Amino acid sequence: TSEEEVVAAVRMAAANGWKVGIRSGGHSWSCNHVREGGMLLDLSRLNQVEIDEDAMVATVGPGCRSNELDDLLAERELFFPVGHCQGVGLGGYLLQGGFGWNSRALGMACESVISIDYVDGQGELRHASPEQNAGVYWAARGAGPGFFGVVTRFHQRLYRRPQVIGARLGVYPIDSFAEILRWAHRVGPDVPTTVELMFVVSRRLPTTGEPGILLIVAFFGDSEKQAVGDLSFLETRPEGAQLFTAFEQMPLQTLTAETMSHYPLDHFHVVDNMWTHASAEELLPGLNRVLESLPEPPAHFIWMNWSPKITRTDMAYSLEDETYIAMYGLWSDPADETTVTDWVLRGITDLAPLSSGIQLADEN
Repeated sequence: TSEEEVVAAVRMAAANGWKVGIRSGGHSWSCNHVREGGMLLDLSRLNQVEIDEDAMVATVGPGCRSNELDDLLAERELFFPVGHCQGVGLGGYLLQGGFGWNSRALGMACESVISIDYVDGQGELRHASPEQNAGVYWAARGAGPGFFGVVTRFHQRLYRRPQVIGARLGVYPIDSFAEILRWAHRVGPDVPTTVELMFVVSRRLPTTGEPGILLIVAFFGDSEKQAVGDLSFLETRPEGAQLFTAFEQMPLQTLTAETMSHYPLDHFHVVDNMWTHASAEELLPGLNRVLESLPEPPAHFIWMNWSPKITRTDMAYSLEDETYIAMYGLWSDPADETTVTDWVLRGITDLAPLSSGIQLADEN
């Protein structure tokens, strides 16, 4: 519940020769914090938030959840590229890079971490920044679960909240998959950084209750006029949509809730992912096999355009590519475990020759 308790715990572990695992208390598909033996530190109660509007800096504990931070910032018309899902603990999120809302424009969330307070392996409370313990600061932005310390505070750069946040949604039948994939790969590299382009494939979309492809096009900008211009690439979209909404402004909380509709509580999960720069034609054979064996919902597959256009700062985070692909296997009946797990493992193994690596957030 305090930095002092973290210091005492790490010193106890050091004195006994125990390894230390750390969790910030948010979701973790892969449970990286679980270790055989040793000590597990749960930092979920280190969830303090201090916002300095004049300095445009927030100081947050690792147990603070992404959506909780965004609620506080929204009240002040401020912004930080928080995670896409509710319940994401900032500790794990920021250490692994921070692939968040509006990150195509603002960069990985960890790039906006200006310093950290942490407890080292000897149980000493220290500070790391570009000027102090610079090597530790370098590692803290991207080391993920391999970071060699316990972060107790992140000091984060804030941004003015975009004046207009909203989205357009489209629904296509699953048999339009090849056409959608080819189109998305064609337009992806030129999609403005104000826009997130992704689609979800499921045997029952939460939006319609039917099998289909849900195209999600989110916008973060300064005006409705800019939204019209930046989303104009959608005029080239394939025909055959069962539904395609006009642009609608909405709170970020609504976009997050839409994302969470694919992740009902009280389910088991198996997840894996890949970065790739493979073409649509190269990906299609493997992805068609993924869709042919797609389990019952809420299991689903996602494709997301990334096409990084930003020169990254020097930090441990160093792996990204043009396209992000992930398979989310969810089930509630233990009898479905083998089917769902095999779907994810077969699919990602089949696609592995086209993978340039993984994102630490949702790896298996």
